[in-house]
Parts: sequence; structure tokens; C-alpha cells
Amino acid sequence: MAELVDITDGDDPRLADYRDLRDVQLRKNLEAEHGLFIAEGEKVVRRAVEGGFPVRSFLMAPRWLDGLADVLATTRAPCYVVPEALAEEVTGFHVHRGALASLVRRPLPPVAEVLAGARSVLVLEDIVDHTNVGAIFRSGAALGFDAALLAPRCADPLYRRSIKVGMGAVFSLPWTRLPDWRDALTDLSAAGFTTVALTLADDAVPVEEAVAGLDKVALVLGSEGHGLSQRWEETADRRAIIPMAAGIDSLNVAAASAVACYITARR
Repeated sequence: MAELVDITDGDDPRLADYRDLRDVQLRKNLEAEHGLFIAEGEKVVRRAVEGGFPVRSFLMAPRWLDGLADVLATTRAPCYVVPEALAEEVTGFHVHRGALASLVRRPLPPVAEVLAGARSVLVLEDIVDHTNVGAIFRSGAALGFDAALLAPRCADPLYRRSIKVGMGAVFSLPWTRLPDWRDALTDLSAAGFTTVALTLADDAVPVEEAVAGLDKVALVLGSEGHGLSQRWEETADRRAIIPMAAGIDSLNVAAASAVACYITARR
């Protein structure tokens, strides 16, 4: 059972995992150094624990203890109980969902392990916005995709904002990073996947047409600004587009992923 520890001093060193959660660069360095990530909110904390991630500690306002009593009862980790004003002081924002947890990152699995048995895969290249990454994971998990692969420069799916937007989908959708960016799509093709890149290329066809009749599909999404790199656009097996009404050429990558996942899942 978790040990309840009342804390009233914002400088208490035991709260170090939770400091300055809105400072992206600082958090990236701290979380990488200590091998941790932060889950926010009762549902997300619960899903992280149920996903098997070891808990370093919890941080909760008193009114959230009852809602996570069953989780606390089965977890051997300290639960720091603080006034809501102190939680805001430490984290740098109003923790309106009341509960936070610091959890241990697990080593990323090899690509082959993530792809084992998969038929529908998301492949993300240089998507740097944490909100977009979280939303894409949520769409993929909700619409039946089996896995996600991320290029090295993609935003961290275990960053607090990504997890929150994705409602913890990162805990259920197998994922890893691609060690070889340049030949990643060629390698996927060799593994039996048809790589379908969402792009505005001249030879792009409607996504319904691009995925029709395929067995194993890797849906490829590019960055928020310039889209896919020339290398990935050219090495994809097929190029696809979501037809737009006159005057609009594309959707935000998170919205486009939801549409494309829905269509691909029903191919």
C-alpha cells in the first residue's frame, strides 16, 4: 500500500520530480536523466499503473485520495499529499485534475517486436508538437491500429502533455523509435507492409483508393510545417491525399490522422 506523506513546504526535495512541469526543455533533460515521466489526472494515472509502469511516487490534493484509493492500495510508493495551492506552486500550473504520478520509463522495444503480428501501423516523421503526437496516438488506438513507429526527432509520447491529450493511449498502443530514419520505409516494405504516405504530391490518390485491398499497411505522417521529407515521400510505396473542398489544401496532422486511420481501419 502507498505511504501517505503530508508535505507543506514547496522546497521539499521529495517533490523534485514534479517541479516546473510546463518548462519543456527542463523537463526533457530532467526526465531523460532520471528515466521518469509524469502522468496527470485520475484516468491517466490509473491507465499508467495498469499498463505496468513502476511508480516512483504520487502527488495528490486530499480530495483525490478517495478516487484513486484502489490504485494506492496496490502500489508500494510514497503518495505526497499537498494543498492544491502548493501543487500549483511546485508544478507551475493549476492541477485541476488533482492527481499526478511519477513513473519509471521502460526501455523501448526493438522495431521487430513492435511489428510482430501487426497489420496497421502509424509511422511519424518529425512531428514535434506534443499535443499532436498525443492526439495521433489516441486516434490510432481508438481506431484499431496495432503499433506506432517514431522517427528520432518526433516529440516524446511520454511527455505529460502528450499523455494527457492522448488519454493514456501511449500505454496501450505498442510503439518505439526508428533507429534508421533514412531507410525506415524501405525496411517496412521489406517486412511486408505497404507504406502509404499522406502528402500533397502530384501523384497522390484519395486515401480510400490507396489503402483498398491491402493486408498490412503503414500509414506515414509528416511534420506540422513542411510535411514529409523528400526521402520518405519518394520511398513510400504509395502516396495518398484526403480530398479537400476548394480553397483548403490540408488538415492539421492530428485531424488528418483521425480521418486516415478511420478509412484505413475499414479498408
